[in-house]
Amino acid sequence: MFDPLLLLSLIVFLPVLGALVLAFVPSGKDDVARYITLGFTIAVLVVSVVGFFGDGATHFEDDVASMQSVFNLPWIDSFDIEYYMGLDGISFPLVMLTALVSVLAMGASWSIKKHVKGYCILFLLLETGMLGVFMSLDFFLFYVFWEVMLLPMYFLIGIWGGERREYAAIKFFLYTLVGSVLMLIAILMLYFNSDLNKIAEVSTLTQDREVAAVDWDSLHISPEVERLLGRTTNGDLSLMRTDEHSEEELEIIFGSSPDDQSNVVVNGCTINVNLADGHKTAADATRAINASEAASALVTASLSGDQGNGSFTLTGSTLPAGGKPVHTFNLLALAAIGQHTDCFDDALLFGWTIQRWCFILLFIGFAIKVPCVPVHTWLPDAHVQAPTPISMILAGVLLKMGGYGIIRICYPICPAGGYELAYLVCALGVVSMVYGAFAAMAQTDFKRLVAYSSVSHMGYVVLGLGVWSARSGNLYNSDYWNMGMQGAMFQMIAHGISSTGMFFMVGVIYDRVHHRDLNKFGGLFSKMPVYTSLAIIIFFAGLGLPGLCGFPGEVFVVLSSFAFSPLLAIISATVVVLTAGYILWAVQRVFLGAEYKGPHPEALVPATLRENAIAIVLCVLAVVFGVFPYQTILIHMDKTVDAQAASLTEWSKRYDVAHPPKDESGVARQEVQDTNEQFPVVAPQAADNGAEATELTAVTVQASPTVIDRQ
Repeated sequence: MFDPLLLLSLIVFLPVLGALVLAFVPSGKDDVARYITLGFTIAVLVVSVVGFFGDGATHFEDDVASMQSVFNLPWIDSFDIEYYMGLDGISFPLVMLTALVSVLAMGASWSIKKHVKGYCILFLLLETGMLGVFMSLDFFLFYVFWEVMLLPMYFLIGIWGGERREYAAIKFFLYTLVGSVLMLIAILMLYFNSDLNKIAEVSTLTQDREVAAVDWDSLHISPEVERLLGRTTNGDLSLMRTDEHSEEELEIIFGSSPDDQSNVVVNGCTINVNLADGHKTAADATRAINASEAASALVTASLSGDQGNGSFTLTGSTLPAGGKPVHTFNLLALAAIGQHTDCFDDALLFGWTIQRWCFILLFIGFAIKVPCVPVHTWLPDAHVQAPTPISMILAGVLLKMGGYGIIRICYPICPAGGYELAYLVCALGVVSMVYGAFAAMAQTDFKRLVAYSSVSHMGYVVLGLGVWSARSGNLYNSDYWNMGMQGAMFQMIAHGISSTGMFFMVGVIYDRVHHRDLNKFGGLFSKMPVYTSLAIIIFFAGLGLPGLCGFPGEVFVVLSSFAFSPLLAIISATVVVLTAGYILWAVQRVFLGAEYKGPHPEALVPATLRENAIAIVLCVLAVVFGVFPYQTILIHMDKTVDAQAASLTEWSKRYDVAHPPKDESGVARQEVQDTNEQFPVVAPQAADNGAEATELTAVTVQASPTVIDRQ
């Protein structure tokens, strides 16, 4: 039904189309503007469901770990910036969450009474920015959508917010802008230190091994960039010979030899490689090119693949080599460069490598959005002053952009920073959990209490992502870290449901009595029984009650942290008690207890059909996600998180070999087990295609997980 380009572009830019339609709606037609906006948000959700769950080319495959529905088109050629999108198990649940929360938030926007048309236009532009962030695979494009999200939110708080809306909007803008500037610095540092030539080299297969260190095809490098790298597939190889004086294109054409001998003919800038029958493999082509003096003077070919069927891939470098690096904004390529090359480790800045600086800059930018203590202070003010639907968007989606940036960008691209600062990251997560819980208990403003609960709950996300337990001390077992990442991802989705619901329930009461003072509430159950029942379910989901959506993610994160730091695990486990304290206290003061003591008691009438419909959707999702966590959410992210954990665990092994721990005298030492064993280190077997055999050797090594690769 859809192709990837059409589907993803439609999902991202359909709200923009809605904003253009609203521009032609006459002023004063508030209900028309509301229904048009609601219709476009519903259309985004429907297109997402049909496109990703239907039987088409864009159907999301749960058992596929790599990117799906990928497309890559040139955008700004001079800097290799591309219109590059796709999604995997990490981004897919967040895209669906964004589409759903946008519908519910727009359904709650009937309380907006002034400048409705402008509100609806900004709301749709905000949705486009959020969806674009989760699907962008070009770092520059990611940053553009990140900034697109900033301005609509600023105006939505500053115009339609509470009494101190200007202060809250400016504070939100400045905090987010600081994070954006730090992110931009990191983006430029990574771009100008990246070199696709390096990753093209390490992606080359050796002899008959089936899996490369880097799966080149999974990076989705554009054909134009592959030509510059001297790399194409399926028998055609275009190379650029570049030096100070000339630039000419070399073309390699493969054919069949009429006799039993392969031969190479050089004709100007064309190299004809004729391969004999039965010798049409990558190894044969490589050997033939390098055996020809005329051909090898122009290009040095190296083995890149061996399918044994005449369809092969070669990598090559022209001689003399120009040495010009090929920079990239490709997020997948940057991750491969960060994990498999030394591009981000060569340059030093004030004694630290680029990779460590970039991790810190990116982490601060994303931690502001999470938000994480101590850069969280913008959140309570923004939540309290924002109108109810914008608080729903802010808690349900925008905070998740910070967690998404950490798992998608920080750790894959800058693993050294995450590995060395793991304890700091986990400690910040635990501090956020504890501080947010205590701060929530101290509040008398109902909405501010819910805001600080978000700080506490998002601390679980930071802790789960930071639990890098795959280290030499536990034989590089990545199971706990895998559990932590999946718990963090589940917590983001669960918090997107529970926090959206809690802010909505607070907004329902505020629209009636126009205050949020917890000391003046009480006895709402007798006046609004259906509303109270739904509210208690949602608040208990935020509490983490077993059977509701808040429970699985928190449990996974706490369990995973035990393998990393028992102290942090114990502290994080006690936060559950604090959470129960402020949630139950709020429920008692608002819905139970004495009679209502605040103003406008006559306004406490039962919730409307629209309000109950929104609350029921959230309650049903809270129960379904809590009872069936794997079937509803974890199944979509399982393979992708597994692959990322495995990839970074392999990087950990290589990193520990290159950076062994040092003893007190500063001399590198090697951690060993109690017993020494003799393991044969065997080079790959020679292929049947005639490639030269490699001698097998066996050496005695210490039985240490830092040096033994049992594969």
